[in-house]
Amino acid sequence: MLRKAPSPTAGQPVVSTSQPLRQMTTAFDDALDSALADQRIVGCVLLVSEKGRIIFERAAGLADRETGRPMAIDTPFRYASVTKPFTTMAALKLMEAGVLSADDPIDKWLPSFAPTTADGTAAHITVAHLMSHTAGLDYGFQQERDGIYARSGISDGLDEANLSLADNIARIASVPLNSAPGAAWRYSVAIDVLGGVIEAVTGKSLPEAIANLVTGPLGLAASFHAVPDELATPYYAGAPAPIRMAGVTEVPLPAYLGSAVRFDPARIGRVSAFPSGGAGMAGTAHDVMRLLEAYRDGTFLSAARRQEAQKVRVGGEAMTQGPGWGFSWAGAVLVDPVVANSTLSSGTVSWGGVYGHWWCVDHQRERIAVLLTNTAYEGMIGRLTQDIAKALAANSARSANKRRPALTSRPAHPLAHTSAN
Repeated sequence: MLRKAPSPTAGQPVVSTSQPLRQMTTAFDDALDSALADQRIVGCVLLVSEKGRIIFERAAGLADRETGRPMAIDTPFRYASVTKPFTTMAALKLMEAGVLSADDPIDKWLPSFAPTTADGTAAHITVAHLMSHTAGLDYGFQQERDGIYARSGISDGLDEANLSLADNIARIASVPLNSAPGAAWRYSVAIDVLGGVIEAVTGKSLPEAIANLVTGPLGLAASFHAVPDELATPYYAGAPAPIRMAGVTEVPLPAYLGSAVRFDPARIGRVSAFPSGGAGMAGTAHDVMRLLEAYRDGTFLSAARRQEAQKVRVGGEAMTQGPGWGFSWAGAVLVDPVVANSTLSSGTVSWGGVYGHWWCVDHQRERIAVLLTNTAYEGMIGRLTQDIAKALAANSARSANKRRPALTSRPAHPLAHTSAN
């Protein structure tokens, strides 16, 4: 169950009267105020850090519109894919301990996991393939509603499916791969399979393993189970205002992104729900900030392991968030800011979650932004994320990129931030 976690940074939030900081924080406030006034979101929490210190912190709007419950800094949210960096961090810690290798074949740990390519060729999938989303797997919401993942009963980790993690992994293995491992990038249930590997390596359930390896040592409250009514109530875009998710809810994706995401907001409260390493956790914005700070700096991971996590594994040709964006083990990585038309720094790592979240680590500027909203999909791929990214990249010697004309680009990935800043 969720518990209150300590602040993720040492000392008190920075208070500065410098004009650049005032301009940046004003831009953050303006972005939030505009999203609320336009009814693009119901509520949110935004945290921004620089060099490990919080420089902006605000809860805005409502956690539950119908009851009038205000959003608070410590309001917990259903994370969706914000879960992934927690699971990946657990794998990295096992690598540091010398009991897991990125080169390990998955069948070393999950002997029955033996998917094949479309022509029946046996596939050699490694841990590295899972972490970089190059294993040839998929997500059901990226397919037609009656696609092979739906027909096979594969859960994305967000729905009402009543099955175990082992059952879901077996179903994943039963479906032919989209491509040979390592041949192409495709966002997928790979981190759910990685969760099964972590269970096999540790001999613990995934919640226990992540508690032992990540959330416990970092002092985080994030968990695979919570009381649903204590979390931010989820909504999705509607006119004239966002619509409350009442029970199991299918929310159509923009046509260029896929079919629809099937949400079950009550899932987080069911002990029987399998622990999805790709989408199953809940927690606060401060939990996410402290985790991302551990990726950015400090001693929780060695410097060499942090570099491994952010290394470009798939180049900008994958367009994971549009032109100029590749992928690392930690998330999408900005390979070419000019091609991406982005003011963020080269090497920036970013991702999000379908309940309405986005995060970004600008390593060069030593800045992190964590945005958790209760409104799909604005908080993930809407104008709000673009406005925050622009403000995050401002007022720095490294943000001297000239304003560029808009590029004709492929739309952003469904669980990612649009990169045309």
